[in-house]
Amino acid sequence: MRRNETQNQNGAVQPSQRRPSWLKVRAPGGENYSLLRSMMRSKTLHTVCEEARCPNIAECWGNRTATFLILGDICTRSCGFCAIKTGRPNPVDPEEPLKVAIAVQQMGINHVVITSVNRDELPDQGSTIWAKTISEVKRLNPNASVEVLIPDFKGDTECIQKVLDAKPDVLSHNLETVPRLYKLVRPQAKYQRSLDVLSYAKKVGYITKTGIMVGIGETFEEIIEVMQDARKVGVDIFTIGQYLQPTPNHLPIDRYVTPEEFNKLRLIGIDLGFRHIESGPLVRSSYHAERHI
Repeated sequence: MRRNETQNQNGAVQPSQRRPSWLKVRAPGGENYSLLRSMMRSKTLHTVCEEARCPNIAECWGNRTATFLILGDICTRSCGFCAIKTGRPNPVDPEEPLKVAIAVQQMGINHVVITSVNRDELPDQGSTIWAKTISEVKRLNPNASVEVLIPDFKGDTECIQKVLDAKPDVLSHNLETVPRLYKLVRPQAKYQRSLDVLSYAKKVGYITKTGIMVGIGETFEEIIEVMQDARKVGVDIFTIGQYLQPTPNHLPIDRYVTPEEFNKLRLIGIDLGFRHIESGPLVRSSYHAERHI
């Protein structure tokens, strides 16, 4: 294999694409970054910022914001785009909800984002820890708003309702990609099931949010169709960002979407009626989340 080529998880050789200037970010560092890193290690906590290799970690941690990853750092699913480890998860830590709440308190942040790995092997799919985490965060941080980025819980509305009963301020669940690519990108998920999760939360009165990656093989028309589907189920906030291949073993980048195209998608989203739309190369579902509400 030549030096300017990479090999994807199916063994296909893909020509490497030089990352464009608009995707360059500064390396992590600085006092706040070091403080947050030390805090997470001392409490045995995880963040999606690190586990998913988010390109915005330097900016967000520098501003003392982070997205907490609960229920461990090993996922029961094997999505083609995600850098989080796949395998048999460790036992649930019953002290994790309190640890997260204390970390939020020490960070002094006003808008908390919490997400998790999928725990399909658990009878409640992790929803009990989810509810306890939200409750503990709110108990110790009564002035903070809480945004939750939940898995699909296999569409189990009892699990979803358990999370909602803990009163988060925003319910987020990512569609991630267009329906045609689900078997490749999210082999253990279902597009309609994810829409149903968002629809359920909206019907019971919650602010809802979803997001997708682009540059992974979809067409412009397919992106618009996903945006339209999201609006049909009442989604309030929509995010669009560039897919970045975390390792050579993950799905290859199909193309780098230009800032001009991202802006065009943003304007289309405004016309469709989203309450807020964040569209840009470095956008992730929790990027600038405090601004979304």
